Amino acid sequence: MADARSSSGDPARSIALLWRDPAALPRRGPTRAWDLDAVVAAAIGLADDGGLAAVTIRAVARAVGAAPMSLYTYVPGKAELLDLMLDAAYAAMPRADTSARGWRERVRAVAEENRVLFADHPWAARVGTGRPPLGPGSIGKYEHELAAFDGLGLDDVDRDSCLAYVVEFVRAAALAVQDAADARAGGQDDAQWWAEAGPVLARVLDPAAYPLASRVGTAAGAAHGSAGEEEGAAGEDTWHGELLSPGAVPRRRDGWRGGCAGGYRSGRCW
Repeated sequence: MADARSSSGDPARSIALLWRDPAALPRRGPTRAWDLDAVVAAAIGLADDGGLAAVTIRAVARAVGAAPMSLYTYVPGKAELLDLMLDAAYAAMPRADTSARGWRERVRAVAEENRVLFADHPWAARVGTGRPPLGPGSIGKYEHELAAFDGLGLDDVDRDSCLAYVVEFVRAAALAVQDAADARAGGQDDAQWWAEAGPVLARVLDPAAYPLASRVGTAAGAAHGSAGEEEGAAGEDTWHGELLSPGAVPRRRDGWRGGCAGGYRSGRCW
């Protein structure tokens, strides 16, 4: 379950702020040493250090040296602030020109850009974006990433679904890394947990009753048991390989083996 959801506030006010509509910004009052961009940057810094729970109006006001009530003249609430944070993080993502490369390299670049996003801003992976922030950062990201599927004969809906699959795959991998780190911080990593749980399971599990689960689970555990513990090149190569394996060729609807209900923006993929 997502810790928060984007676009959960007033859509008209949120969109106006995202696009810096002058009518949405205060025009009266004393000159301040900070502006909306400074507020958003401060909120992102708090979230990077302490997660979304650390982002409160009072904490952001303290970070920019303002009175809490003065922030409400810029941002009506935390929901709109979250949209601004996420859109700013999207806008800051590097967007490599991969137009001259093959489709696998283009998709790999999209995956890597999102992996870096979630590594730099772990909180972003925990925001549900079924209703995305409709700002220039989000839409620019979508435009850039859709181009990775040029020349594959996909219609618009299938192109959107392929992109959703890639982004959600990377997001799930990022969450797995975060969860593994949380477990280690709690004093027990996955290997330690299995060392404790494995012998107990062995006493009650009859492998003959579950032959496929036993065989595949054992093989997968041996092959990937430490993949979540490492954030280095080996771990990246593992998920890159799974995502871009020879069988993972984007298919049109007549041969599509996965998709998203409602498209990229829905976040509901299988």
